[in-house]
Amino acid sequence: MAAGVPSLPSQDTPCPVPPAQRPLQEYDQLSRSWFFHWPANGPAELWRALGLAWLLSFPPALLVAGGSIPLRHDPVRLVIAAATAAVLLPMVLLLRQWLGWTYVQKRLVSERVEYEESGWYDGQVWEKPITWRQQDLLVARHQVQPVLTRLRQAVAVAITLMLLGSGLCQAL
Repeated sequence: MAAGVPSLPSQDTPCPVPPAQRPLQEYDQLSRSWFFHWPANGPAELWRALGLAWLLSFPPALLVAGGSIPLRHDPVRLVIAAATAAVLLPMVLLLRQWLGWTYVQKRLVSERVEYEESGWYDGQVWEKPITWRQQDLLVARHQVQPVLTRLRQAVAVAITLMLLGSGLCQAL
């Protein structure tokens, strides 16, 4: 497994859940994903990726904002409106990351694991043994919770930027 990712508890407890659907394995897959590892590797990488997404979405937002006749004659408001609109792409990326990380956290914290054996909606539920629960709770608290905190802070900053940008655009 990856560094810092604990291995599964002893295999003396038979587990009917397919390996890919076990919460700890889902966490491992998520944390190795190129998209979801941004907040997992620290705030610097998250802000770098979000800044790049903003930079990539700024030119199209500027082009769309340039279609407004009142903004076309006011370049300062045009740039502010485009910069504010360009925050939408990072917001969508943050939302997707939030959904992925909260799903894994809920699976880790849960006392039961819901799983599919054949993929034909034959949902089963398996209760985790105590050792599995303890390890999953540790991972949820010490690995996933800091990621969710970073994502929450990034969403707050993005919302603040959007509100400030729209307020500034209205004030001018």
